[in-house]
Amino acid sequence: MILQVSDQTKELREVGFSTEKDMQRFCESNLNRLLGLQFVASEFRVAQFRFDSVAYNASTQAFVIIEYKNDRNFSVIDQGYSYISTLLNHKADFVLKYNHVFSLSKGLEDFDWTQVRVLFVAPSYTTYQMSSINFHDLPMELWRIKRYEQGIVQFDQIKPTSTS
Repeated sequence: MILQVSDQTKELREVGFSTEKDMQRFCESNLNRLLGLQFVASEFRVAQFRFDSVAYNASTQAFVIIEYKNDRNFSVIDQGYSYISTLLNHKADFVLKYNHVFSLSKGLEDFDWTQVRVLFVAPSYTTYQMSSINFHDLPMELWRIKRYEQGIVQFDQIKPTSTS
């Protein structure tokens, strides 16, 4: 429950994002503030996939793929591993895009390919999806985003309940 406290305490109504694209635009424009990442590309096509957002984590020197879902009827682990596999099999595409965006000339060796991640951003997840991240060093994360009236947004990571 999100409350607005003033003279009278009022529960804020969740208004959600009207579309997945609306959620994506909000996250991309606030990527550094929300996740500490640098924005690289939107709707980036590689092989047979289209990645919603591609970002770069300067502290780990690794790429991060972000997938947005406006509902919870989707798979997490298989999509995440497919994305990581595609990224690792097409490293040059990511480096070229990064170099183009930031006007740099980095090579493949300038990135840490062991630190790539896939982040899923959605308003809610199923019990199965939340249980699927309970593995040590899983290169995927679940983030919950909720929008409320009066421009209030809640954004937090779903932590594993245990690690195996």
